[in-house]
Amino acid sequence: MSDIYEKVLGDKDWFKKIVEKIPGFKGYIERGDRRESDKILRENVANQFEAQYQRISGIQRDLISQGGLMYVDDLEVAAIKIRQFIDRVRTASYGYAGLFDAIKIREDELATVYQYDAHLLEFEQELVRAIDNVEVSVGSDGLPAALKHLTTVAQGSVDAFNKRADILKGIAQ
Repeated sequence: MSDIYEKVLGDKDWFKKIVEKIPGFKGYIERGDRRESDKILRENVANQFEAQYQRISGIQRDLISQGGLMYVDDLEVAAIKIRQFIDRVRTASYGYAGLFDAIKIREDELATVYQYDAHLLEFEQELVRAIDNVEVSVGSDGLPAALKHLTTVAQGSVDAFNKRADILKGIAQ
């Protein structure tokens, strides 16, 4: 995911390049670049999870059309958790304090937040596998177990994102 950060660095305009030469201001610009990279990364994470959320909606429609109405609520539990994760990722703090804020966050601390946000992408692959398992289990005796596993994975994503708040609290102290 460092390629996102590198792209932000490459897109600097001439004004930023001049301002970076002001003593003490370069670190502020770098933090701004890291903040923008984190924002782009989190939007990417949210978009990938959104695609999986849409898959779950499709499975719900399939279950209804195939008479599996009794499983729709179980699938909805997982869908709600995924939606919660997506919303939290999209609206999360950047892990950044501005120039005039009382709390100053160092570049290495921002890098920690950025790395953690990049780690959230790993949960998307686990979610893909869990949804694949539900899809192949529709109409079989394995569907309840597949739904339970999907809900566990979805909750794990939410829990992982909640740990991000702990990281930010540790930085702010």
